Amino acid sequence: MKLLYKKSITILGILVLAGGILAALFIGGAYLYLSPRLPNIETLKDVQLQVPLRVYAKSGELIAEFGEMKRTPLKYAEFPQHLINAVLAAEDDRFFEHPGVDYQGILRAVVHLIRTGKKGQGGSTITMQVARNFFLSREKTYLRKLNEIFLAFKIEELLTKEDILALYLNKIYLGKRAYGFSAATQVYYGKEIHDLSVAEYAMVAGLPKAPSSYNPINNPQRALIRRNYVLGRMRTLDYIDEEVYQAALNSADLATVHGQDIELEAPYIAEMVRTEMVARYGSVAYTGGYSVYTTINAARQQSANNALRNALLGYDRRHGYRGHLGFFDLDADEKINTEAMAAAEALQAEIGENSVVTKAEVKELGEFEVWRKELNKISTFGNLIPSLVFQVNDKEAYAYTAENKIVYLPWEHIEWARTYVDDNTVEAKLTSAHQRLKEGDIIYTVPSAKPGCSWLAQKPTVNGALVSLSPEDGAVEALSGGFNYFESKFNRAIQALRQPGSSFKPFIYTAALDKGYTPASIIADAPVVFDAPGLEDTWRPENYSGKFYGDTRLRLALIKSRNLVSIRLLRDIGIGYAIRYIKRFGFTRKMLPRNLSLALGSGSLTPYDLATGYTVFANGGYRVKPYFIDYVVGAKDKIVFMEQPEQVCRACRKAETYPDNNERKEGIKQKDESLQNKKVKETTPASLPDLSESFLSLMDESEQLQVTQGPVQLKLAKQLLSPQTAFLINTMMQDVIRQGTGRRALAIGRKDLAGKTGTTNDQRDAWFTGFNADLATIAWVGFDNPRPLGDRETGARAALPMWIDYMREALDGVKEKELEQPPGLVSVRIDPKTGLLANATTKDAIFEFFLADQVPTEQSDSVEGEQMDIPAEVSPADITEDIF
Repeated sequence: MKLLYKKSITILGILVLAGGILAALFIGGAYLYLSPRLPNIETLKDVQLQVPLRVYAKSGELIAEFGEMKRTPLKYAEFPQHLINAVLAAEDDRFFEHPGVDYQGILRAVVHLIRTGKKGQGGSTITMQVARNFFLSREKTYLRKLNEIFLAFKIEELLTKEDILALYLNKIYLGKRAYGFSAATQVYYGKEIHDLSVAEYAMVAGLPKAPSSYNPINNPQRALIRRNYVLGRMRTLDYIDEEVYQAALNSADLATVHGQDIELEAPYIAEMVRTEMVARYGSVAYTGGYSVYTTINAARQQSANNALRNALLGYDRRHGYRGHLGFFDLDADEKINTEAMAAAEALQAEIGENSVVTKAEVKELGEFEVWRKELNKISTFGNLIPSLVFQVNDKEAYAYTAENKIVYLPWEHIEWARTYVDDNTVEAKLTSAHQRLKEGDIIYTVPSAKPGCSWLAQKPTVNGALVSLSPEDGAVEALSGGFNYFESKFNRAIQALRQPGSSFKPFIYTAALDKGYTPASIIADAPVVFDAPGLEDTWRPENYSGKFYGDTRLRLALIKSRNLVSIRLLRDIGIGYAIRYIKRFGFTRKMLPRNLSLALGSGSLTPYDLATGYTVFANGGYRVKPYFIDYVVGAKDKIVFMEQPEQVCRACRKAETYPDNNERKEGIKQKDESLQNKKVKETTPASLPDLSESFLSLMDESEQLQVTQGPVQLKLAKQLLSPQTAFLINTMMQDVIRQGTGRRALAIGRKDLAGKTGTTNDQRDAWFTGFNADLATIAWVGFDNPRPLGDRETGARAALPMWIDYMREALDGVKEKELEQPPGLVSVRIDPKTGLLANATTKDAIFEFFLADQVPTEQSDSVEGEQMDIPAEVSPADITEDIF
């Protein structure tokens, strides 16, 4: 018996030895066969993880994130120890001990196969998972497992344990489009990776096993079981003590899906960046880890958002109320009371038994939970918040909002809501809040500037845009393309081709100044009829008021936005010349119709185009090109692109960059002949100075030195206007605000503002285009499908309030810059009626600027002068409603 036993042992030993030898030979052969076919793991030294495109404001506030994979790669030292411990406890507690393959785990897998005949989990280590995630598929085959093992050995030879673990922590998929643990902590808990509790670390550490099955959003019960298992492993391995373990085990999990923590609302500019990045880099833009830093000023962008929405809501309030969103019966049956009590009990459990909150208060909180559930069925719209009216008094109301707040609606925030009839008609004034609201109404509210108060509101049917550029280099400081991007992605700032109306007139007037006209030139404001087939058979243009004012100086005509003067002026200087001249402001020929309606802004352009043109006025005559991407950082934190904009350099003036002397002189001659033929009164300009001379002679020595100093060679913006022309048109547009259609802007309390209102036929478009030396800003209001805005909805009424609200905040704390009079200009006393030199008896004489050689030589024989119907100085208290 003993002999038989010994023989059996011997045979078994031989078999084991033979099996071992065969296994070794098999493994060696497999390695020799598979090794040449294994992927090159050297790529792991310089791995490029797929990281989404992120867009930031100039000062670093996150605007948007684009890409299917949410990932924020970190270095090993940046991962918190509790997370590392939780992952090791869940996935591979012997990670820092084994050589990449855990033989104990493989043995368990073999035993499982022998017992069940089925392939099990296979004892994959973290290193093997790295091999699989970077190089192999997830199919469960013996060949893949062998490849995984061999790759694990190679990886361990190539990289340190810390590097391997960092790759795993950054690469692994954790559900809900989250790749890597840094992204997962944001997605599930809305927190930075260092801010989680031990229980939350255990929850995310349990996800790699099955990101869908153990997901706390999809399957909270299974996820909780998995979390508790990980916590138990952490306790067994002494990663946490008993007290921490028990506290974590008993804590409730509060995981919900969180979006990226957007810090600045600028979705229209974000989409512009996305489009540009895809055009440059293709689909890699979404995965290459690019961080795009824009030119957007965060504070000004927020001001732009608020100003646009306030202006559109203001328009909407002038045109009546179209009804509430729905109704919720506050005196409902037992179902609602039951829901309220269930919510109240849940709240009581969360608050705790020792809370000082009374049962009645908790029941009330439970009712609020029911209300909030109802309100959550309605989406917010821009800054409009779904709200439930629960109390209405004679002259006030109270509402509960989807943001879990109680808001007060005073009478002055309700009384506007007369019933809408059409764009020009509303029903009779309200006398009580009960006429509009009742308890249970579901409405929109919007916070008021009045502390603690909100407006009754509704979705505006009108829309708008605001563009604000830096005149010095064209940087986009702020841009808003509509009220609510998430309902309409149509970017009106860059896509809405609209007629600019009278806001285009300054370009016509500038062209005239550069052809020999002066601000005192006289043009007849009188009826005119044109036979123009391209503009219908007969065209009888009129002023907005329908009146005619006779001979009018150019400055006054721009101040008052006189249409007939602008038309005659364009006819005098010539359409061809005007188009050639105006194209240099950045407009294309397609935008500029070749007929006299151009004088009234009948072309089609976007707010972005118009803002670009106005930067020339704001910076003293230089052409800058707008840009919105400042620089782009690649995946390795290296700058891969930096914009080099053309910048204004006043010490670098060159006379050849604006209309040459001969064209101006020829313009004077043509103008004189034209005026004589039409018998229009006009001052006779003398010869102009030779503008071909270098303006460097006008600068002091220090200015000239600045051009050549400094480590970087600037790209210089081209000068389009002479300093004299730029000064003249700037003062004319300053007077639009001081004395004319833009005088509401005086409420800002600054003296360095200039601009022009714009209103198209039937008030289909309302504009205000204005600037100072620091900002050129365009505000536009109109319907997406063009139709009249309604009676009196002009640029001064519909668009100017948006511009005022924005510029007041955007320029807060910015020092005023006085407009400097350049050499070659003089100021003389003239008769405001004739534009000629004033004599000793001229009443109401005014001062006007002229080029030194264009000063009138003839004295006026008028003794009455012209009585200005708008005072030269207007205080904010004097401002009345503007209808021009």
